[in-house]
Amino acid sequence: MKNAILIILLVLSSLKLYSQSLKLDTIYANDHKNVALFFPSPIQQGITGSENFVFTYNREKEQHFGLLQATPGKVSNLLVISDSGAIFSYIVKYSDDLKKLNYFIAETNSIGNVIPVSEDNEDIRKDEGLKEDSAKSISYSNENYFRKFCSYLIEKKQDIGKIKKRKNDIILSLENIVFEKEQLFFVLEIQNRSTIDYEVNFLELSVQTKKNGKRKSMQKLVQEPSLKFQMPEIIKEGQSARFIYVIPKFSIADDKVVMLDLNEKNGERNLKLKVKQRFINSPN
Repeated sequence: MKNAILIILLVLSSLKLYSQSLKLDTIYANDHKNVALFFPSPIQQGITGSENFVFTYNREKEQHFGLLQATPGKVSNLLVISDSGAIFSYIVKYSDDLKKLNYFIAETNSIGNVIPVSEDNEDIRKDEGLKEDSAKSISYSNENYFRKFCSYLIEKKQDIGKIKKRKNDIILSLENIVFEKEQLFFVLEIQNRSTIDYEVNFLELSVQTKKNGKRKSMQKLVQEPSLKFQMPEIIKEGQSARFIYVIPKFSIADDKVVMLDLNEKNGERNLKLKVKQRFINSPN
């Protein structure tokens, strides 16, 4: 009970007056299906406001997902805090008919952060000297710094070569990979040149190893992002969206490749984009 009160106080101090006008999304659950919530950072704590809702997650080893179940009762709320300090809040309701079982929650859905953020030095220089001076000039938490650096990269002209995949007038492009503060920043773009809106189900980045033998197979290791910056949910017809995946630094051997899997929600326009070893091991 004391922990719950402490979390609520931290939330209120972080959100200030913003919480008064906040409109929360609703997640539906029931007692015969698991509703999975996937967060951009591992879950540190999750609390429901009523006993007829149960949110389970791994308390011993922090993971990115939790499971929500419910029994019939009054509308309640779910509060989740990630290990980065990001706060996620939702209205939860019971429903016999669930139209959605998996929620992939973007970092931009956070309603605040329990880590105090200084308002000083709000404007960060966006010139080529940013990377060299950033460690000295920024006193924010890593997450806040990553966001500022992502904003810089989004506006910067990218130059890594032509790494793209096209299918049914949907184009997935890797524009740049930048190394900074032990993280790899994957600058990506999705273009929709079709006449139908493209709704993103998920984009997964993994390292895959070829196994030789009579039966060739692939060993797959998913790389979880530290941050998804401006990850789009829908790309309207004729439009494009640029965004960034921040991944803890890694390198790969000659027999491995990085695979970007773009999956369309309620559709079949799925793309797989291979990224060769040299781009991963020698980022900008």
